[in-house]
Amino acid sequence: MKKIFVSALLVLAMSACAFGAAFKIGGTGPLTGGAAIYGTAAMRGAQIAAEEINAMNIDVKFDLRYEDDTHDAEKAVNAYNALKDWGMQISLGSVTSKPAEATAAENFADRIFALTPSASSAAVTEGKDNVFQMCFVDPNQGTASAQYIGEKKLAKKVAVIWKNDDVYSKGVRDTFVENAGKHGLEIVSETAFADGNDTDFSVQLTDAKNKGAELVFLPMYYQPASLILAQAQAMGYAPKWFGIDGMDGILTMEGFDKSLAEGVMLLTPFNADAKDERTQKFVKKYQEKFGEIPNQFAADGYDCVYAYCQALAQSGATPDMSAEDLCGKMIEQFTTMTFNGVTGENVRWAKNGEVTKDPKGMVIKNGAYVGLD
Repeated sequence: MKKIFVSALLVLAMSACAFGAAFKIGGTGPLTGGAAIYGTAAMRGAQIAAEEINAMNIDVKFDLRYEDDTHDAEKAVNAYNALKDWGMQISLGSVTSKPAEATAAENFADRIFALTPSASSAAVTEGKDNVFQMCFVDPNQGTASAQYIGEKKLAKKVAVIWKNDDVYSKGVRDTFVENAGKHGLEIVSETAFADGNDTDFSVQLTDAKNKGAELVFLPMYYQPASLILAQAQAMGYAPKWFGIDGMDGILTMEGFDKSLAEGVMLLTPFNADAKDERTQKFVKKYQEKFGEIPNQFAADGYDCVYAYCQALAQSGATPDMSAEDLCGKMIEQFTTMTFNGVTGENVRWAKNGEVTKDPKGMVIKNGAYVGLD
């Protein structure tokens, strides 16, 4: 991971004074610390979208600001309050699930509409009519992964290694285990870990190997997954590996040997190798600006800002409206509109904020993501 230095207050895109009235849009995410790959990517994707929209000859303009929450719920609330004091009218919520659960409660209480790029816990939107998600919710990822592995006949005997003190990992694990049998999968090994015992995975890997697991399902972020891959190679265990969207970012992790991820499969809504003009344009601009290929989190951030642009334009909203008035308009738009972005075509949202779009199977080959389908 490249070292990223940010101030406590990070203002992105352009100042509103540069182009007249603009909608104030803000979000929080881990811009420093172990999860910074996710927050930085989402922020950068949103930044590119805001810059593109602000350069267009349309009425919608954005003044975009991100605050660092270091993947901590308490700091995320403090960051949210700083954005509210700044005058945030619409929100990008928080990037990761636990902080997003905390800030979503604030969004709901303050009637500031939120569209999170990547916080996938079902609790983020539960009971909140004004908090929506651009990414798949955790239960859907578990269900879709079990279905994909079964339908593609990737394996019969499966091991699951998951993080039992993380809402993201637990949410995916729960529905994967629930649905595995429906798709002809036998879970022969299921082991967990938590903060404090997340550096040595010999017990989990030995259990999976001894029980004949042909594929290991990893519902987790890339940091522990990178250690699991390295330790499996060291013990001579070479099953198929299948991850979820939190694995996206492992190839840009500082010091990681990309060859360890060769053949790793995952489901993600974004394929940087896609040939459509929209995706190619985004990937090219991201590479030019930041020197790397965008991951799913960057694409989700990019789509969030464009979805807001569409909703604001269609609703006739103006930047002089209060956050509460805009909240009502956004609820109406997001529960009725269809959106086309780099993470999906014909994207729609339910009234509970859950998104509907098709996942894409990806595999890592020669240090890059390649579509499976």
